[in-house]
Amino acid sequence: MREQKGPEDWREVNRARWDERVPLHTASDFYDQAAFRQTRDVIRDFEAAEVGDVTGRSLLHLQCHFGQDTLSWAHRGASRVVGLDFSEPAVEAARELAAELGYGPDRAAFVAADVYDAAQAVPDAAYDIVYTGLGAVNWLPDLVGWAETAASLVTPGGFFYLSEFHPLGDVLDEKTGSRVAHDYFRSEAWDEEAPGSYTDFGAPTVHNRSVEWQHSLGEVISAVAGAGLRVEFLHEHDMTLFQRFDVLRRGEDGYYRFPDDRPRIPLMYSLKATKPA
Repeated sequence: MREQKGPEDWREVNRARWDERVPLHTASDFYDQAAFRQTRDVIRDFEAAEVGDVTGRSLLHLQCHFGQDTLSWAHRGASRVVGLDFSEPAVEAARELAAELGYGPDRAAFVAADVYDAAQAVPDAAYDIVYTGLGAVNWLPDLVGWAETAASLVTPGGFFYLSEFHPLGDVLDEKTGSRVAHDYFRSEAWDEEAPGSYTDFGAPTVHNRSVEWQHSLGEVISAVAGAGLRVEFLHEHDMTLFQRFDVLRRGEDGYYRFPDDRPRIPLMYSLKATKPA
């Protein structure tokens, strides 16, 4: 496992950025809170198929932001969901949304804590399902510690599930997605300044610095397996959730893919790993 390098203030920098963007996100068309209040479900179809029926099962969502996915699993029948995020404003927004939808803390609880401290912060010792993904691992310098923490929170016989953007997308040029422009095995952090947010690139913002890391697919799988979980599958998907490259086209199913005349590459992946009973 590569040593990930980065500035010592990475956690404070990223927390300030996410704290500021919570109100932007909850008010955005991207997250469309009004529609969510009606459907109560934003889980992607491939996730629903791969995770399976959650009825009567407990679920922990690591790096949950303001809880839409977490609460979607409750709507799908999970007996108890717990969301964890390091942003206090995000957790407060999640608690307000849960209350609005009629979920008390016994059914949907949210905890403000660093993901590496999850084992000490969440209310239960273990969960049937530990779920995470969609722009999560890029904020973490230590995948071994992350995987060990997640594995420790899976009940014996339960499983860990991750859906994430494929690291191959991070090495291609931003415009066409056809040329290798960045190092796949980069170990230094991406320490950058970028105003706005993915929900509104033109939004006026103050905390614009972010620190992120690039993790290869091999690193993720090795970290999960090394934590004592048995990898059941790794699926690679030819679609993504946003227009990562200018040439991507949105299909009728809402996913973005390369045009038919372009060779396909993986843009997302999903992984399921079980804990021995």
